[in-house]
Amino acid sequence: MPCAETLERFIARVESNAHVEAIEEFYTEHATMRENMAPPRTGRATLMTQERVTLSRVRSVQSRCVRPVLVNGDTVVVRWIFRFEAPDGRVREMEELAWQRWDGERIAEEQFFYDPAQLAWRDPA
Repeated sequence: MPCAETLERFIARVESNAHVEAIEEFYTEHATMRENMAPPRTGRATLMTQERVTLSRVRSVQSRCVRPVLVNGDTVVVRWIFRFEAPDGRVREMEELAWQRWDGERIAEEQFFYDPAQLAWRDPA
């Protein structure tokens, strides 16, 4: 179970948009991550590589945790809102729930739940 301080440091890292660094610092070596019901990606190095690829496709990202964060033993659920800006200026706003299983102070398993319709790019308001 993560201590409250670790969880707050993790959230702060993601909100500062240091996504790759958050994976490196807070995930186990053999962590898994999956989008909705897609097959999981496995291994911290793989997760970091995929995150770099995702971030390389956008001009910017803004990340925000919506509280409260739900904690029950080793299970944590975080509600996130992300705003991505494409190189051409279009935007994508996503809200998701991240279900996490922690192994001590690191995330061992994570699954994201979101509406895939949010993946559509739109012109900024």
